[in-house]
Amino acid sequence: MPEDKKQIFIVDDDESVCRALKLLMMTYGFAVETFTSAKKFFSAIPNSTPGCLILDIHMPGLNGWDTKKKLMESGSNRPVIIITVDKEEDFKEQALTVGALGSLQKPFNDLQLINLVNLAF
Repeated sequence: MPEDKKQIFIVDDDESVCRALKLLMMTYGFAVETFTSAKKFFSAIPNSTPGCLILDIHMPGLNGWDTKKKLMESGSNRPVIIITVDKEEDFKEQALTVGALGSLQKPFNDLQLINLVNLAF
């Protein structure tokens, strides 16, 4: 992997979402790693590894909110974009409250995600 590629981590328990987002991000020249659980992400990626995290909210085990909280408590300053199927009005506000770079509601426009990711770098 060339060193100049910006790293994206995707954590979503839906493998088809992981595949689709990985393909999208790679099309735009990003290096991408996907994980189907936050536990797998934490065990594979140290805090010191740079990159942007695209994080689903609804997952078994450690959900997205708890994952973001764990990142903050660990001292990580990794940019996080939260994605969800939630239709709740306060979702975007809650995402900003926990320090997320941004949030998107599934299904979202590819360019909306790319624009948010570009803010991370």
